[in-house]
Formats: sequence, C-alpha cells, structure tokens
Amino acid sequence: MTRQPVTTPDAPSPIGPYSQGIDAGQFLFCSGQVGLDPATGRLAGGLEAQVEQTLRNLGAVLRAAGLDYPDVVKTTIFLIDLDDFKAVNAVYARFFADAPPARSTFAVAGLPGGASVEIEAIAVQRTA
Repeated sequence: MTRQPVTTPDAPSPIGPYSQGIDAGQFLFCSGQVGLDPATGRLAGGLEAQVEQTLRNLGAVLRAAGLDYPDVVKTTIFLIDLDDFKAVNAVYARFFADAPPARSTFAVAGLPGGASVEIEAIAVQRTA
C-alpha cells in the first residue's frame, strides 16, 4: 500500500505532527479543518463564515490530491454547540448538494484556535 502525505498552501499548515491529508492509494484521508484563512492565519468571523472557510480548506486538500467534493464518501463534523447544527447544515448543503456523503456529527468541549466547527473527510478516487 502506498501512503503519501498531501500538502497545499491553500489550506492552513498543520499545527502539530500530522498531514493535511494522506493519500492511501484509492483513498484520501483528510485531517480535520477549521475556519482559518490560510493567507492570514486568522479564524473567519461568525459561524457561517467559519463553516464556509472550513469547507474551502477541505476542498483545497481534496484538489491537491486530484479530487473534489463529489469524491467525498464520509465526513465527521465536530461542533462546540449542537444548537449550531441547522446553520452548519445550510452551508454544508451548498458544498455537498448531490448525493451528500455519509456523516457523523459530535459535540466537543473545545477546538483548536477557538474554532466553532471542525470537519474531516474521507474521499475515494473514482475509477473509469
């Protein structure tokens, strides 16, 4: 099995000993992304803006591996406040409109940098 790190300057740099993504042959495992703007290193303001930036960051990692949102088969969402679930869904649905991936959502006590949301994903290379 091949195992190659995926990196892109279009998503925030890792703040610890992990890769933005790992290409494991047919599968891409994307580390959790938060709403940090990779150009400024600042967290987007407001929940919806954080979700939007989080998903843009995730998309950057996907594209660095030659994939895109339709290739995502599973996401996990971590929320500071489950009352934000409806607002997160409204933004999330714009990125995963057709055949959305399987998903789990968890409430957590805290996220890096004071983020309100973190999203990780698993994607699969489509075969011809």
